[in-house]
Amino acid sequence: MSNENPIKILVVDDHFVVRMGVSTLVNAQDDMTIIGEAANGKQGVELFRASRPDVTLMDLRMPEMNGVDAIIAIRNEYPDARIIVLSTYDGDEEIYRAFQAGARAYLLKDMHHDELVTAIRAVHQGQRFIPPAIANRLVERMPRSELTARELEVLKLIVKGMSNKEIASELHITEGTVKIHVNNMLGKLGVSDRTKAATTALQRGIVYLE
Repeated sequence: MSNENPIKILVVDDHFVVRMGVSTLVNAQDDMTIIGEAANGKQGVELFRASRPDVTLMDLRMPEMNGVDAIIAIRNEYPDARIIVLSTYDGDEEIYRAFQAGARAYLLKDMHHDELVTAIRAVHQGQRFIPPAIANRLVERMPRSELTARELEVLKLIVKGMSNKEIASELHITEGTVKIHVNNMLGKLGVSDRTKAATTALQRGIVYLE
């Protein structure tokens, strides 16, 4: 392939080793080149503005600004931005959020190197790239009832180990209201108790441990 106009790539990841590995792989290709590296989402948005890459490789869980918020911020300014998520996590909620934000592809960091190169070329040409395992996770999620903003707040506090009484105090609502939110949330998550709700929320990427 000609390298007269290589695909310009920005890497956004808070792990230096990951950035180094991806950069080495990308720069070994004749038709692509790394034009910038950022260590968090905020830096990623700023570098995108400055360098206008053809394709951006974006981690999800980063300090200062996470990957989903960074994708939204970039695509608000540049709707045609082509972004590939590179994540360690395969929770269905996380994958769903990334695509909702506007990602064109979602790859796990343990993928085969060829898959990353193929995904970059496909996304650069305007295509989506969704590996079968990721597609299966999206199907698993299927439209089930969305948690309301308040139910999500309650769930985050359950994950932190708070009791109904503590949650009521934290959110300035009655304990009875907390119980209603908890019951609704358990039904939507398809679990029978708070402990399972917490583990499910973490596994699916609905809530992160700070």
